Amino acid sequence: MGTGSIIALFVLGIVLLILEIFVPGGILGLFGIIALISGIMVSVDSLALGLFLVGLLLLSLLGLFALSFRLPQTRFIWERFSMKTCQTQEDGYVSPKRSYETFLNKQGIALCQLRPSGTAEFNGERLDVVTEGAFVTSGSRIKVIAVEGTRITVRLITPP
Repeated sequence: MGTGSIIALFVLGIVLLILEIFVPGGILGLFGIIALISGIMVSVDSLALGLFLVGLLLLSLLGLFALSFRLPQTRFIWERFSMKTCQTQEDGYVSPKRSYETFLNKQGIALCQLRPSGTAEFNGERLDVVTEGAFVTSGSRIKVIAVEGTRITVRLITPP
């Protein structure tokens, strides 16, 4: 391979890694690393030297990534990705504490079509439910077959 092609692979790899910062998702970064590794492997004479240099490249990238969390000059970049506020109960953030285990094996009526999730009524109480996967029409009799935290799974007993 010519020198121009090898330089093009290195430049392409670096550009793709820089673009990964602005367009997150991992694909551009992955292709950037592949381009850099390809450039290294093509430019060396032996496989052992190529593997050594690729290992050095990956270690360097890992080190720069870890160091970027510690340096005050780059810490502001990571602060843009993290949430600075704490979600407290005083601000209105509450987690559900209710136990839905009491509804296990209870029968109710689907208030809307469950595709596969929707609302159902059990003893006058409206709950968000999900079926096992089948669609259930509105007005059908259903039964709670499983409760996992706030997820209530139901099964069709009789259609309307």
